[in-house]
Amino acid sequence: MALILTDDQTQLRDSARDFLSEQSPVKALRQLRDSADADGFSRPLWGQFAEMGYTGVLVPESHGGLGLGHVEAGVVMDQIGRQLCASPLLASGIVAVTALKLGGSAAQQSAWLPKLASAQAIATLAIDEGGKHRPQRLATTARAEGEGWVIDGAKALVLDGHVADLLIVAARVGDAGTGLFMVDARAAGVTVERTVMVDAHNAARVRLQGVRVGADAILGTPETGAATLAATLDAGRCAAAAELMGLADEVFARTLDYIRQRKQFGRLIGEFQGLQHRASALYADLEISRAALIKAQQKLDADITTAGKAVAVAKARAGRTATTAVQEGVQMHGGMGMTDAFDIGFFMKRARVLNELWGDQHFHQDAFASHVGY
Repeated sequence: MALILTDDQTQLRDSARDFLSEQSPVKALRQLRDSADADGFSRPLWGQFAEMGYTGVLVPESHGGLGLGHVEAGVVMDQIGRQLCASPLLASGIVAVTALKLGGSAAQQSAWLPKLASAQAIATLAIDEGGKHRPQRLATTARAEGEGWVIDGAKALVLDGHVADLLIVAARVGDAGTGLFMVDARAAGVTVERTVMVDAHNAARVRLQGVRVGADAILGTPETGAATLAATLDAGRCAAAAELMGLADEVFARTLDYIRQRKQFGRLIGEFQGLQHRASALYADLEISRAALIKAQQKLDADITTAGKAVAVAKARAGRTATTAVQEGVQMHGGMGMTDAFDIGFFMKRARVLNELWGDQHFHQDAFASHVGY
């Protein structure tokens, strides 16, 4: 397939761009941060997301969604990255929805997908437990007891966990199994502590102590859980990569605009060959990473269970490219690029968090090596 958007996807991109630039510009994130907003995102805006169909972009039409794919989800995430919009879309509308679509029974999907598509509920995946992404080293456990399960453990960096109604908790079952368990965020034994991240976005620490859930709380079985988790994470990684590319594009555009106006020694600094070379190199990097991203999105839509290698490439490249873009942006803006009053710092912080989320570039370079047999 061609590594470009179709006409329909382009229309979705333009619609999302106009909506987000008007309703949630970068200054909205600054206001949320400075006001110490309890939710960390705008509830009215989240309702508008549902009206626009963004919350249900991956939800089948039979459950009230748009029934679109990961390319379209990435188009929306790209525009979110450009505006640094704080919303539960990544956690709930993409990752949690994917887990339910892949592992959920008909009853589980009917119970939750319409609520997620209409923004009546928020769900999130609870996977990481330490400072680094290590999905193969789960310490959280689930044991069968009576007619249900008992879960014990602790999770870190649970996106939007403080506002979630449903936690999808990854836990070790026995010696080899992996379970994905639907847990009411307000259930007995669940403790949620909000952690405001450096980028002014939202996450939480979750503690599970003797949490009891029914037999119908597990998505699939312990034998299928690892595959469902891997595919779900790939969907999240690709969406995070799309957000990284959106913010990298926005920083690049702002930097070009600045060097075309800023004068030094009587000349526009954009006329200096050294800056031109750096801008040209970054442009080429952006284009290559964008091609890798859309290839991964297409792979997810074709067969999500075999897209891991392409997703590893996309997430690693997007993380590196966004890091380069924000570093160049700060340097080319000079001293004011280092000030909190200037927006570039917000992009740098968000890029850092997204780069770490569900595996940084080094994690995915290693994953790619494993995929190709090294």
